[in-house]
Amino acid sequence: MSISADRLAELSAAAWRIRRYALRMGDVQGQGYIGQALGWADVLAVAYRHAMSLEPAEPGWEGRDRFLLSHGHYAIAHYAALIEAGVIPESELETYGSDDSRLPMSGMAAYTPGMEISGGSLGQGLVIGVGMALGLKQKKNPAFVYNSMSDGELDEGSTWEAAMSAAHHQLDNLICLVDVNNQQADGASTKVLGFEPLADKWAAFGWHVQRVQGNDLAAVVDAFDAARALKDARPRVILFDTLMGKGVPFLEVREKNHFIRVDPPEWQQALAILDQSQPSASPEGASA
Repeated sequence: MSISADRLAELSAAAWRIRRYALRMGDVQGQGYIGQALGWADVLAVAYRHAMSLEPAEPGWEGRDRFLLSHGHYAIAHYAALIEAGVIPESELETYGSDDSRLPMSGMAAYTPGMEISGGSLGQGLVIGVGMALGLKQKKNPAFVYNSMSDGELDEGSTWEAAMSAAHHQLDNLICLVDVNNQQADGASTKVLGFEPLADKWAAFGWHVQRVQGNDLAAVVDAFDAARALKDARPRVILFDTLMGKGVPFLEVREKNHFIRVDPPEWQQALAILDQSQPSASPEGASA
């Protein structure tokens, strides 16, 4: 492990807050993509509180690392990360999904600071990421482009066209983050369209590949650090095996939690369960 225990505790606290922010937003609307937010929180905590170069007060800073939310339905998770990073004030989470809110239920770049693209047409984020990475190289900008995507997007031909293009252009400034949670709207991802052996496929397309447990913070940190430090002309992909609903046991085992509608008492139950696991290094952002 390449990170100190104290720093790991700070990141654990950040992931806890991201989960809690997402649950509070879900409570506003009584529904949402909460399973994904809970499962992806550890990756987002490491991205926004450890790996990426950002200026929270200046989301459009030219030197920033770009984070593309290809799976636009993960917006509730991304908003929680942007709140954690200080890009969006915590007070705005109460407006989630409401008219004139900067936090619509699906991510839209025109509305939200820190949202680089309007994702949601699955399979498009990596395509855009290739273009961004090429542009940054032409401008000699050392920033990284992170493309956050779902395993369901591996069903899309455009994803693999982009993967082939990225390798051809030797885009070593492009890091793809894949949430392998094995769930889609129509059921298990591997039953909708089998994608294994996934690591071998990315490697065959010319990418440097890592596969780690996405809810193991130390492993997530090491994977991000290795991807950034690699002295290699290949693009990088990290495959994160995650658990939908992570941190709230009754959501972890729910048969269908791609999109969750929760009865009002269950939102408070979920928050109470999460609060029982509050890390000691989370002094801020825990107010209800």
